[in-house]
Amino acid sequence: MAIQKVLIANRGEIALRIHRACHEMGIKTVAVHSTADADAMHVRLADEAICIGPPPAGESYLNIPNIISAAEISQADAIHPGYGFLSENARFAEIVESHDIIWIGPKPEHIRTMGDKIEAKRTAARLGLPLVPGSDGPVEDLAEAKRIAAEAGYPVIIKAASGGGGRGMKVCQSEDQLETLMQQAGSEAKAAFGDATVYIEKYLGDPRHIEFQIFGDGNGNAIHLGERDCSLQRRHQKVLEEAPSPVITPEQREEMGHLVARAMAEMGYRGAGTIEFLYENGEFYFIEMNTRLQVEHPVTEAITGLDLVREQIRIAEGHPLTLRQQDVVFRGHAIECRINAEDPATFAPSPGLVSHFHAPGGMNVRVDSGLYSGYRVPPYYDSMIAKLIVYGTTRAGAMRRLRRALEEFVIEGVRTTIPLHQKLLDDPEFQEGSYTIKWLEEWLQEQRG
Repeated sequence: MAIQKVLIANRGEIALRIHRACHEMGIKTVAVHSTADADAMHVRLADEAICIGPPPAGESYLNIPNIISAAEISQADAIHPGYGFLSENARFAEIVESHDIIWIGPKPEHIRTMGDKIEAKRTAARLGLPLVPGSDGPVEDLAEAKRIAAEAGYPVIIKAASGGGGRGMKVCQSEDQLETLMQQAGSEAKAAFGDATVYIEKYLGDPRHIEFQIFGDGNGNAIHLGERDCSLQRRHQKVLEEAPSPVITPEQREEMGHLVARAMAEMGYRGAGTIEFLYENGEFYFIEMNTRLQVEHPVTEAITGLDLVREQIRIAEGHPLTLRQQDVVFRGHAIECRINAEDPATFAPSPGLVSHFHAPGGMNVRVDSGLYSGYRVPPYYDSMIAKLIVYGTTRAGAMRRLRRALEEFVIEGVRTTIPLHQKLLDDPEFQEGSYTIKWLEEWLQEQRG
């Protein structure tokens, strides 16, 4: 079925990104927004705009009845959830489909399976993906926890089965800490996610975070679009991403890419997905799967030449994949900087009026942002206000272009993390690509002196 009108159930740069893809395909768009986002760029550009509630996300962007009502009022025949908010809510996907509206995303059962970290691990094991040693399900009994931790080898990490963002996670160095840390992790998980269930894994000392982009058509066909290196993180939040990874060889890419694509084909997966691994000493360990588009998808688009949102829409319409695996060619190198409205030293949020905005330009420079001069950054949502993506034929060339683009980038009126990215670019270890998931936190401590 050809989609005629898409309701975009999101805000900010991703809503604008989806709107642009839709218009290039001749599809009309409906923007839903809170009262705080009435002047947002995607709201201005969409064919229709419907207010769905006050500023708090729970009363607007997470308000399922209001979003469904907006889709019915506007006669949208499809909903794209973007990322965050309701994008990985299996119940929302089911409700959308029950109203005979096309869900531009994976099958609800796959969202549910991969949203439960314990079930995701079991599924990954069944599909032949390598796992971190640890429990194969929830751990409630202390004796069982001690046995699993001893088998995996200390240190171990106790993780919440639901949620993410570093909450409900505790690193345990020895058996005498286990009981206390399990209780703490369970309490945090209960408070944050309403679920105290935890599991235990081997704690890897200093890995990298490597993720593979996959696409499936829902009919047993799937491809991979290579890996992204997302190891530069602060408090488990990604700061800068690049593709390909500086440390993955073509042979590893082909081997792991084939493995993840085969797994998704066997699963019958539909649409875009990302399979995330920890990588240490030449070995990959599955950690989770995100059943949606990723913030960092543009670096994959840059090295493959494929429009991932367009591909999502085509698959939702029932078309087969645009490319076969042998048609996917990786060229050059791409880097993405997440620009946040935060103090670059303290990371304190910095909402407010953007008095002046100028985006960098030039060959192979892309800015995904809903900012404009006179826009007021609201205090109610995630602080990311722009993404700067550059492409070069080599990693060194991409870094040179990124340095120049950051110099051109002007956002006045609010504090941003642009200076942080400029400092990162000057660091020899970043230039060498020798960083891990712990590197940025340690680097920031050194910067603070």
